[in-house]
Amino acid sequence: MPPKKPFSAKFKIQLPAGSATPAPPVGPVLGQHGVNIQKFCQQFNDGTEEFKKDGYIIPVICYIFEDKSFELDFKSPLASNLIKKELGIKKGSGNPNTEKIGTINRQQLENVAKIKMKDLNANDMDAAVKIIAGTAQRMGITVEL
Repeated sequence: MPPKKPFSAKFKIQLPAGSATPAPPVGPVLGQHGVNIQKFCQQFNDGTEEFKKDGYIIPVICYIFEDKSFELDFKSPLASNLIKKELGIKKGSGNPNTEKIGTINRQQLENVAKIKMKDLNANDMDAAVKIIAGTAQRMGITVEL
């Protein structure tokens, strides 16, 4: 959710949970805005600690204010990460149209949709399941609704 006060810049970045370091890509992005890189890394790592053990990649929006302070808006883990964990697979298919790597059922889609719901453009669970099913199909997974 965007901050209440006006911000001078914003950027989006996706990093492994609990693993932000001043090295690229974090350092250069923050450096051009004059933000304290160490403080960003600490705040990101603290905010994503619960997802670290699962190895999720967490998207975050960083709002930068005139005084060079910042505010982080954490999003839910990527849908593809959640689907891979739900099915216990390492990666999606290299050729998803012809090479299928697994099958996902409605209950598994709902499990993923519950976690992603706040970030999806869906009014109900059926719409959320359809969005997640589309992601699964693009990964080379057969969807059983």
